[in-house]
Amino acid sequence: MVKLRLKRCGRKQAVYRIVAIDVRSRREGRDLRKVGFYDPIKNQTYLNVPAILYFLEKGAQPTGTVRDILKKAEAFKELRSNQIKFN
Repeated sequence: MVKLRLKRCGRKQAVYRIVAIDVRSRREGRDLRKVGFYDPIKNQTYLNVPAILYFLEKGAQPTGTVRDILKKAEAFKELRSNQIKFN
């Protein structure tokens, strides 16, 4: 099973990549694909929406934090047209 989760980058300041990763891998493990970037300090987000939609359509489950980031960026609006429902 594939999940969309945060992968920490940066030593002193917490900066995260949003990655598609196998559920059995650890947080810093090898990812399948980098699909976004999140900086909570500067409140910046970059999302590769086509890649995210591809993984969601294939059955990937976002973690709670990634789900909140995607909702804030309104990435789920495009999924509703395909009738995939996330809470």
